Amino acid sequence: MAVVLSNVNTEAGLKKLDEYLLTRSYISGYLASKDDMSVYTALSSAPKSSYVNATRWYDHISALLRSSGVTAEGEGVKVESSASFVASTPEVADQKAAAADEDDDSDVDLFGEETEEDKKAAEEHAASAKASTKKKESGKSSVLLDVKPWDDETDMKKLEETVRSVKMEGLLWGASKLVSVGYGIKKLQIMMTIVDDLVSVDNLIEDHFDVEPANEYIQSCDIVAFNKISMAKQILNHWLSFGTYKPKLCVSWFVVSWLLTLSEN
Repeated sequence: MAVVLSNVNTEAGLKKLDEYLLTRSYISGYLASKDDMSVYTALSSAPKSSYVNATRWYDHISALLRSSGVTAEGEGVKVESSASFVASTPEVADQKAAAADEDDDSDVDLFGEETEEDKKAAEEHAASAKASTKKKESGKSSVLLDVKPWDDETDMKKLEETVRSVKMEGLLWGASKLVSVGYGIKKLQIMMTIVDDLVSVDNLIEDHFDVEPANEYIQSCDIVAFNKISMAKQILNHWLSFGTYKPKLCVSWFVVSWLLTLSEN
């Protein structure tokens, strides 16, 4: 059974859509389908908050697009620019079908399935919305690395320069310090902030530190700490990245980070 909607970008069309969704979660059936996508793509923007039911439905479809997408076929929907709103029930469907049979000259199939253009537009809109949301919501993490030299004769200044020479989108190097491990050998501890969707720490180590010329100085590299960070902590990490390692500064960083965590919880 198809659903026919009037222009959903007008006040009258939105009002009818809002009334239609009063008792429904989706345009048709009990699952989000391509019918929902057809109406979703027809909307030029999110409905006003005064249209409670339409806004609820729009936000729900947006959330589905961000997470898993919409794959169900649906029952067919037609969004018109000027026709009045009609939600097809069995009775209405029979009446419309009879009227369509009587009017052989009509070239408008109110109960036709989605065209290839409609499907393509819906899929492109869904992919674009999903990609845009993913980019906006991409999280960040704070990572502490242990970088060990081959022996006590390794030039630690060169080692740190080699580490910091690695540049890529989504990677920001932060504070660092040398930590004694015994027998005159010191290791480099260095912090970095990464965009989770752009940087893989394992790949970074394998592709940049375990190969020449970096492995001339670096014997091994381990992840000491890996923590998701909030927006407030991202700002703090960015601030710290402009300076070198100072004990008092790091103590302050851990105290402020702890307080930020408590405030968020």
